[in-house]
Amino acid sequence: MLRTYTWAILAATLMTQSLFAADVADRFAARTYKGAAGELKYRLFTPADYDAQKKYPLVLFFHGAGERGDDNTKQLVHGMQDFSSAAVQQKYPCFIVAPQCPNDEQWVNVPWSAAEHTMPQKPAKSLQLSLDLLKSLQDEFSIDPKRMYVTGLSMGGYATWDIIQREPELFAAAAPICGGGDKAGAKVMASLPLWAFHGGSDSAVNPQRSRDMIAAIKAAGGAPKYTEYEKVGHDSWSATYRDPEFYAWLFAQQRD
Repeated sequence: MLRTYTWAILAATLMTQSLFAADVADRFAARTYKGAAGELKYRLFTPADYDAQKKYPLVLFFHGAGERGDDNTKQLVHGMQDFSSAAVQQKYPCFIVAPQCPNDEQWVNVPWSAAEHTMPQKPAKSLQLSLDLLKSLQDEFSIDPKRMYVTGLSMGGYATWDIIQREPELFAAAAPICGGGDKAGAKVMASLPLWAFHGGSDSAVNPQRSRDMIAAIKAAGGAPKYTEYEKVGHDSWSATYRDPEFYAWLFAQQRD
């Protein structure tokens, strides 16, 4: 009985998420990037009344493991309603890029349960394609290179740490959520405005992963922000992406 009930809850949750993502998907164009390393499905939000004579910020969003696939929709379930909402866009009109990682891949090829890891020598295929995609979008649209931001949750939190270690001068700010990075990269990240988030009771990704990264960056001379939600489990992204203070901080950052 309990097993049947559990599966019923899971099925209802998945159905709710699918409907939710489909609603948000109306705001995002479905696209496929074709590059030297392969293809990458992604969604693109274009700011209202886009004017090619102006420069716009861009947010790169990395989803979590549960949103992998090839439907080019599931990656919009978390956070994308908030970023694309009228309340946020009226204050901070921006492009939003949400690539989708295939089912059999990770943004970063490291075990999520490990207490620490060393950044792989080469980026994972989907992460490399995401980097190539950014360059393509900069060629296509009027994007401000001084105001590109990256954020991601869970598996996408790992991607956020990984990409800023590989490309520390590409983004104006980063916001990794419930992920983990390579502490050896702290020095190259030290000058980047960074705000990390984690649930204090997270059993999927140990909050120590975020604590260790923040401590390492501070030791390297950086001044990162860190928010740990007391008694919150793995879902530390909902509170983050609903917080007006988060958006005010993020869009205030600009590269020299």
